[in-house]
Amino acid sequence: MRHLLLFLGIVFSFVFVSVAQEIAPVHKHPVFDAKRDAAKDIQNALVLAKQTNKRVLLDVGGNWCVWCHLLDSLFVANRDLDEYLFQHYVVVKINVSPENKNENVLANYPKIKGYPHLFVLDENGKVLKSQDTGVLENKKGKPKGHDKDKVFAFLKKWAKE
Repeated sequence: MRHLLLFLGIVFSFVFVSVAQEIAPVHKHPVFDAKRDAAKDIQNALVLAKQTNKRVLLDVGGNWCVWCHLLDSLFVANRDLDEYLFQHYVVVKINVSPENKNENVLANYPKIKGYPHLFVLDENGKVLKSQDTGVLENKKGKPKGHDKDKVFAFLKKWAKE
């Protein structure tokens, strides 16, 4: 019996690590990659979300998008925000560019008006929130970019308890 439990533990660990390595998280891959398979990334993220009891956060944008880079920079500059993000979410960046518009994948989600755009999914892929990030921006002057408190509040509101 112990051998069976040990074997199952090793198999589970291997599957968990394999799936985790296929996800392109914000802090490890700060660019949108036109070559990634967004549908596969989302499916892998859903498996990982179930295993880790997290939500999935789809970050839709492109390398051409200044506001996408500003949002990424907010996480890089604020370790507490970055840590909270990855403690509570499996993040998938979805590229939208002339090289790969990911139209087939994005057809499954509410219409996007601007970039970056965030979708929060439960572990089954149900959209819990479609978020235009314009409302998360600094409105009072400088610095240009997203407001840390607004982004933190958004993440906390939709994190799995």
